[in-house]
Order: sequence, then structure tokens, then C-alpha cells
Amino acid sequence: MQDEREAARGKVGAAARATIAAVRDFAERAGVLLSAPQVLRDSVRHQIEILNGDQVAARLREMPLAALKEVAGRGVRFGALEQHGFRTVADVLNAPDHRLQQVPGVGQTTVVEVRRAARTVAVQVHRDARFRFDPDRRDPAQTQLLATLAAVRSADAAASALHGPLQAFRTQVTPLVAEAERAGSRWKMAFSWRSKKDSALDALAQLGAILADPRVRALQQTVHVREQAVDPRSYDPRQLWDDYLADAASVNAVLSTVGGTGTAEDEEAAGGFVPEELRQQINAVPLDTSKLTSTLRGYQVFGAQYAIHQERSMLGDEMGLGKTIQALAVFAHLAAKGQRRFLVVCPASVQINWLNETAKHSVLSAHSLHGADRDAIGRRWLREGGVAVTTFGTLARLPADVREADVAMLVVDEAHYAKNPDAARSQAVAAAVRRSQRTLFLTGTPMENRVEEFRTLVNYLQPAVARSVNATDAVAGAKAFRRAVAPVYLRRNQADVLTELPDKIETESWVQLSDTDRARYEAAVSQRNLMAMRRAPFVTPSSAKLERLKDIVEEASQDGMKVVVFSYFLDTLQLVGEAVGDAVVGTITGAVPPPVRQGIVDEFTKRAGHAVLLGQIEAGGVGINIQAASVVVLTEPQWKPSTEEQAIARAHRMGQVRTVQVHRLLAKDCSDERIREIQQGKRLLFDEFARKSEAKDADRRAVDTAEHRPEVLDDESVPVSQRVLAAERHRLGLDG
Repeated sequence: MQDEREAARGKVGAAARATIAAVRDFAERAGVLLSAPQVLRDSVRHQIEILNGDQVAARLREMPLAALKEVAGRGVRFGALEQHGFRTVADVLNAPDHRLQQVPGVGQTTVVEVRRAARTVAVQVHRDARFRFDPDRRDPAQTQLLATLAAVRSADAAASALHGPLQAFRTQVTPLVAEAERAGSRWKMAFSWRSKKDSALDALAQLGAILADPRVRALQQTVHVREQAVDPRSYDPRQLWDDYLADAASVNAVLSTVGGTGTAEDEEAAGGFVPEELRQQINAVPLDTSKLTSTLRGYQVFGAQYAIHQERSMLGDEMGLGKTIQALAVFAHLAAKGQRRFLVVCPASVQINWLNETAKHSVLSAHSLHGADRDAIGRRWLREGGVAVTTFGTLARLPADVREADVAMLVVDEAHYAKNPDAARSQAVAAAVRRSQRTLFLTGTPMENRVEEFRTLVNYLQPAVARSVNATDAVAGAKAFRRAVAPVYLRRNQADVLTELPDKIETESWVQLSDTDRARYEAAVSQRNLMAMRRAPFVTPSSAKLERLKDIVEEASQDGMKVVVFSYFLDTLQLVGEAVGDAVVGTITGAVPPPVRQGIVDEFTKRAGHAVLLGQIEAGGVGINIQAASVVVLTEPQWKPSTEEQAIARAHRMGQVRTVQVHRLLAKDCSDERIREIQQGKRLLFDEFARKSEAKDADRRAVDTAEHRPEVLDDESVPVSQRVLAAERHRLGLDG
């Protein structure tokens, strides 16, 4: 210490002040960075207030004065006001009193009453105002909001990653800076007691050592990079809009975390009408999202907290609200707390989706316990941990050491598959529940309509609650039922969380080809038959795509939603019609005359509750409006993204009162992947070869020159369809 003290003595004065200033500056920057999430959210709230104010003003400028008649008292002379140029609600709101009183026959009483009515309407319009981004406008105010939201995402990531080291730095240096201040002045040091001098010199020496520490230098560099990312001015406007169009859901998810606009009633609904005392306990659960890579909406945070707090429960959110990401949030939280193994049991039709969603939304590793390699992969999961995903049919056939492994949390998706307690798969699920520390069942089926089925499922989770469930709870209504079973069941409808939802939710539903579909597909590639290649994943009644579509339609039927299914191929639509049955109202193809098409749409719209409309995408996708549909299914990707967008726009347009859910059915290891690469502007097969490069030690083909990408795949003079065919023939080893 003596040597360090002597070295510090030589820095008394200007050098000491520079050291103290450097430490103080970094500590202040650390504080600013850690407070950035809140500061930026405050800015977002302010910007939204302005944008909503503009929206309200525009709405009032469009609203005719006659709209006030139902609000105003009798005797108000609206006709006189309209004749003298006051034609909208905005006109009377913005005009001074003396202008209104200049109108013949309009006195003080009329002015007061008209103003009161106009203010009442304005308040209601403001209450209903809900900001949405409009990519067709891209005005500076919206662009600024996008930039601030991008900065919020960066700030959240920075605060999460750096909170520990930055807080530790500030805690360490704060008392040292106060102690070292004396060393900044030679005069103060000259007239200080020896003990004070020594303390100041020791503190100065420690500050110098801290600044010289390689870890602190690295932290300073990291903070510098993060500071740029939390500055909204650092974002390119064009890139912001491109990112929004590519992933609007993520941007809107950040927007939903801003808060400040919900009422107590909104909070109760977003909490699934869980009783207040329990809701407060759940809200108090700290949720660690450090291992998530996506932003949760407010109601999704509550869903994850609910599952953590209740330990054995059922999440029954309506289709489209993100049950999967809520389950992954629980996995991520438990993983951050040191838990290692998580297990998902689901239908085969959604197994690949779980693997994709795990990789997309978290840093957790995903393991497929399904297919020929399931035993080997299962043992790797035992060693490494992560999220294992298996199917109802495979669960009982897993090796004993895998099946009986200690699991931190079990998730059973489409849990109603286990509703028959005597079925083998139900018994396998029951055994898995008993072995797991925690369990979460997922089902979109509204259980207030299926009390006996609900009681069976709850019996797996909380038998005491199952015994208390009775039919009278359901008779009292959906909200009363949810309150009665709150300890085990959480369900939110779209209407409950409407202020948090975007107007369109797009989901990629990936499936694995069945053996039959794969054989048919490879034969089509061998024959260079592009049309057969595109149809292959949807030819037989046992195809994985059809199974997934039936799941989507079934869930929509339970919620009373209308569905429109688009395909390029008539035989695909015929297969869908046979599978869905009486719910189908009709099929719109190019051969159907326009008047008949409109009649089919009218029938679809008029039918009460659930219905399904089938449409050939190049016929049903243009010229008709299908606002009654809130679920859109695309059975295969199209060559042009505009073809898909035009079809989606039939439902997603003015007049649509629900969030539109778009499901793209996509099959792995076939032309679907290549067409999506084209749509997203990616290089054909690039990801495929990147994976092989990473695996070169395990696969000799990865370093085989024959495995290099053919140049034709990047040759834009060659038609896209021919490049896709070439890519698939090369991938399957059919050329060269």
C-alpha cells in the first residue's frame, strides 16, 4: 500500500482531478444507461399522446355536427350552425364563443350545450383512440417513435446485461471519490491531518487501479457501444421501417410494455379476472427474462408469473395470444435460476414449431425427442439440459432414463388430447406430471363450456381444486367461471387485452414431412415437377400440414372465429373441404362468377359464429372483402410476397374489429423453405450450408467441394422457380 500511496502522492492536483473526473464521468454514464429504459418509455408515452391527439383531432374534423344530437339536450339549433359553416364537431370545439353566438338564433344556452356535447364526444373519442403504425404514411412522428422503441429494446438489453457490473462499479467508487476529492487540491492536502492525507491518497490509488483494470476498460468499451444503441438518433429511418415490416410483432410487443393507458378494468381483464388478492401475489413474482431474446407483452408477463407462482396450472388463452412464448418465459426464468431440464409434450403437428420457437425466443437449446434419433438426443438432453420436445405418441416410448428424468417444468400443449383418463397417452402424461417439479397445461379450448373435461385435466394438476369444480360455476358465465377456478386456470380473450394487441399477428407454422409426403416430394424433385413439389406436403389426409390446419380450425371453432383458407391449388382446397366438413360455407375459385363469389362471401359473413371459407389465392385474394374472417391460413408459400399480402388484406382492412391472425403452413426440408428464403431476400440454401460448415467435424460432406453452393442459385437472370428447383436437386444430391 505504501508504494501505491507514494505513486498517488505524485498525482496530487491536476492529475488527481482528472482521475476523479474520469471515474465520476463513467459512474454518471452508467447511471444514465441503467435509467435509459424508464426515460425512453416516458418519451414513448409522450410521443403516443401527441400522435393520439393528432388522431383524435382528425377524427373530430371528420365527425359531422349531427353526431352531437344524441348527446346534446333538446332545442339545440344544429341546423343554424351547419348553415353558417359549423359542419363538424371540431368546428364547434375550436370556435370561440362569440363566433358561435353570431349565428342567428344561437344564444348562450345553445353554445353551452353544444360545447358540453362536443367535449363529451371528444373525451370518448380520445378514450377509444389507439395508436397503430401506418407503413403507408411513414411520417416523421411515426419514424421518431419507431426509433425510440428501437432504443427501448436496446436499453432493456443493456440494463439486463450490465446492471450487475455497473451497479457494482458505482457502489465501489462512490465512497472512494468522496474520499479522494481532497487530493485534487494541493492547498487542501497541505493543511490536512496526516490521516486525512493518507486516506485521500489511498482512495486515489484505488481509483487509478480501478480505471486500469482490464475488466473495467472492457466495461467502458461495452458501455460506449450500448450508449449509441440507446440513442434514437443513431437509427436509420429506412432500416427502422424495414425492420418493422419484417417483424411488427416485436415492435408492438415493446410498445405494449410502455403502459400508462390501461384502466383498472383493463388490468383485471388482462389478469384473466383472477381475484385481486391472488393477482397482487402473482404481480409480485420477479420474472427473470435474461435468457429470453424477445419482449413479452404485459399480459404475457402476467401469464408467466402466474405459472411460476401457481406451479401446477393451466393456461387457456384464446388463439393468437402467445401461449408458447409465455411457457418459454417460464423456462427461461427457471433456467436463469439454475434449473436445467424442461420437457414439452405436444401433438406431432406442432412439434417442429416448438423447436423453432424455442430457438427464436430464447437462448435455451432445443432437443427433438421424436423420430429415429430420439434416444440418442434424449441422452444428450440429460447431459446438457435445455428444452426437450416430444409428442403424445412418443412420450411413453422414450427410454426409461429419459422418461423418468428430473424435470424442472413440464408443458403439455393441446392438453385436451389427454382428456380421456383411460387412454394410454393420458396415462403417460399423468405419469410425467407426477415426476415433474412444475407443470403447465396449454389449451385454447374455452373450458367453461366443457366442465367435465376441465375437471379431468385439473385432476392431473390440483386434485383438490378439481373436486370443487361444479357445473354451476360455468352457468354463472365465463368471467364467474374464471374467478372460481383462478388457482388453476388462467384464460384471456382478445377482447381482454385488445389495447395490447397489434391489428395483425403473423405466425409461421412449420411441420415435418411425413414419410409418405417425403417420398412423394423427392419423386417430384427427381421428375423436375415444380407443381408437384409444392403440392407434396398437402396431398394426403395424413399430411402434417392438414393435421396442423385442422388444429387451427378446431381452436377457431371453439372461440367462434371465422376462418378463410387460401391455396394456389384446387386439389388442396378440396382436401381441406373434406377434412373440415360442414363448417365450410363455400369455395371461391377462378371459375366462380363474381356475383356468385359475393353471394358466398355474404353467406360466410351472415353465418352466426364459426365458419370456414376456402379460396384459390389468385381468385379469392382479389376483388372481395372478407372482414368477417379473423383467422387467415395460407396452405403454401407463394412465389410473390405481394400475392400473399393481397390475400391477407381481404380480411385485414377497415371494418375488421378483431386482430387478424395469419397462419403460414410451411414444411421443413422442401421447396417451402426455399420459397421463404426468396421472399425474405435471403440467399438460397445459404443457411443450410452455414449449418454444414459449423458441423464439418461431424459430417465429411461439409468439407466436400461437391457440397459448395452452385453459382446458379445467385444468378438473378435465371427464373426464381428454376433456381428453387436447382437448389432442391442439389440439396438432395440429384445433380452432379
